[in-house]
Amino acid sequence: MASPRSTPFSRRAVLGLGAATLASPILLSLPRRGWAADALASPSSVEPQGTGAFIKLDAPRKLKLAINLNAVCLAPVVVAHGEGFFNQHNLDVEFVNFGNSTEVLLEAIATGKADAGIGMALRWLKALEQGFDVKLTAGTHGGCMRLLSAVNGQVNTLEDLKGKAIGVTDMAAPDRNFFSILLKRHGVDPVQDVQWKLYPADLLGTALDKGEVQAVSGSDPFMYRLIHGGQARELSTNLSEEYANLSCCVVGVTGNLVRDDPHVAAALTQAILEAHDYAVKHPEAVAKGFQKFSLNTSAQEVQSILHDHTHGHHAVGAALSTEIVTYVNDLKTVEVFDASTDAAAFAKEITADVFS
Repeated sequence: MASPRSTPFSRRAVLGLGAATLASPILLSLPRRGWAADALASPSSVEPQGTGAFIKLDAPRKLKLAINLNAVCLAPVVVAHGEGFFNQHNLDVEFVNFGNSTEVLLEAIATGKADAGIGMALRWLKALEQGFDVKLTAGTHGGCMRLLSAVNGQVNTLEDLKGKAIGVTDMAAPDRNFFSILLKRHGVDPVQDVQWKLYPADLLGTALDKGEVQAVSGSDPFMYRLIHGGQARELSTNLSEEYANLSCCVVGVTGNLVRDDPHVAAALTQAILEAHDYAVKHPEAVAKGFQKFSLNTSAQEVQSILHDHTHGHHAVGAALSTEIVTYVNDLKTVEVFDASTDAAAFAKEITADVFS
């Protein structure tokens, strides 16, 4: 499979340009201050898909949002928070910097220790099968995960990975789940035909160089750095083939908030999607603002990574349910979900259309 960077206009770049048309006109009403000023000079006529009219609550509402403050793909939300995007909806949002396991995070949301959180769909779905009272209200963007092979190696296609080893950071990682699905579609059994080896993220490149593995998978910025450091080439991404327009990250809201105050859940979700829309049109501003939170990154690196994601793609309502059904059915093929799982019923159980 050819790398998306093999031509000046990659598939990701084209998707990003198309996504820019989704930037919210609501941003035009924000006060002109700080890095957000540039956004106000670029009018758009299309709202985030499916979210309806701008939502401003009648009274201020305090909420806690669990988030990884160092995650590059969440930079739009982290930066927008400090510039008043949530305040425009009358939301007083406190970030809870969360680094624990997915199960602990979902339990925190389900029990009200946090009102909502943002995470990766392919890490959350299996955990949500346990029955946490958490409802997914939106997919925020696509991208984040890459599968790389050695620059001078013999692995040029997914089919070439049969009988080979792939380095990962976690056997339950979303990238391992996704590329297992993709391998299966290309005739490579991810259980029988591939050996998965565990490494810390910063040693994946070393393992590739030594030939201990023939490919590595993971998220940015580590994967991005291996490519741009000349150690690896992109074999595939989670924007490949029919997955080009699927979300990788999702918003999860406590079930009580969805049931008791759906308007609040909608306002929070809308603000998060607006932040991602802003990043589509102004990645340079987001990258610059993110430097106070990021670890060992540069504004240029963050901006380049944001260009590789589809921050203008938002799935809500029926579109979100359809994406969840796709993922669950695919995860059944690689034995993450039981074959008897009713994907449609599961998607209905764990999602909420807060904009209906």
